Amino acid sequence: MNELARRRVLFVVEGYTDIRFVSGLSTICELTMLVPAREYRASGLANRVSELNLPLRVVEIAGGRRAFQLCSLRWLWRYAGGFDLILAQEALRGALNANIAGTRWGVPVVVYMAIAPVEYYRCRRERGQIGPLKALAGEWLIRSLLMLNGRLATRCVAMGPYLQLLASRYFARTERGLYYGVDTKRFRPAQAVERQALRVQLGLPEDRFVVLLSSRISHEKDPETVLRAVALARARGLDAVLLNLGGGWSEFLALAQKLEVPHPDDWVFARPAVHPMTEVFQYVRAADALAQASLAEGSGAAALEALACGTPVVATAVGGLAMQLKGYARLVPRRDAAAMAEELHWIAANPALARDQALRGRDYVVSEWDRAKAFADLRQIFAAVAAERGLR
Repeated sequence: MNELARRRVLFVVEGYTDIRFVSGLSTICELTMLVPAREYRASGLANRVSELNLPLRVVEIAGGRRAFQLCSLRWLWRYAGGFDLILAQEALRGALNANIAGTRWGVPVVVYMAIAPVEYYRCRRERGQIGPLKALAGEWLIRSLLMLNGRLATRCVAMGPYLQLLASRYFARTERGLYYGVDTKRFRPAQAVERQALRVQLGLPEDRFVVLLSSRISHEKDPETVLRAVALARARGLDAVLLNLGGGWSEFLALAQKLEVPHPDDWVFARPAVHPMTEVFQYVRAADALAQASLAEGSGAAALEALACGTPVVATAVGGLAMQLKGYARLVPRRDAAAMAEELHWIAANPALARDQALRGRDYVVSEWDRAKAFADLRQIFAAVAAERGLR
């Protein structure tokens, strides 16, 4: 462990990243992060790194996307040789810079894929955010970056089985990773009495069916279906409320008004994102169900966290959600609000059966997705990459 802790790892971040991953990463290596200054501060990551007093160094690159691309490459070209390994966030433009510098210095580059890049980009076209020409050009660029990085990188680590399958199309050597995993000591079941106490503590309705939507509002997510599903469930007599926790909470409230669901002020609630390591698990433990609807999904960490709490999950059968949650969650077709409403009704009518199913999911999460396993596995990958470099 001491030898591994001395390994110098440079984490190249091209956008936003999660404090749960950063904090775990800092325990298995001597960590330096190269980050875009604007996103690093706007996301709150800078404050969270400071609050936790993490043992790492942060190099901030000022400017927008183009400035970061050029300036980060310049920095990497000069200093990448001082590291034992470069870890690149995702497999696109940031990874390209990492691979160029890694090739120059002979430093191995591990690409960490936590999203499905082509599939997520296509959701922009589906939503009408981009036109057909931009959609074609953008997908061509994404695929080109994937192929180029696939040839240059030493290895790819992909979050979960679905992303591992996608990544293996481009990277000759692909390992399955768990990203930051699930802290199963915090995300744990709460009995009825504790659940009621948590609702009082958190200011949640004590006698209504609480559906949690714990995800950001972005092009690959499908909050519209969740809103419509809960509205349909309410129309059938279920006294349900829907709570969104996330950075786009105000957009979520505006969306409820735009969709013109009946009386949203009575049952649609939203709060800013809470700390993912010290607060969010209490909301998951207090909820009656978690709903996760997506147009595309790489893995679905929120659903895994809910299962770890024994909280029933209704999710879209797409991507990693379909591959990982079968048998543990109530899966519904893509964009099918009626099917999601039906499953919410089933959970409310059969709480014991629904909880038993979710608790089987907890066993799966504890076995396959525990946070300690996530970083132990990643440490072993780093060790294997370093050993291969030593043989050259």
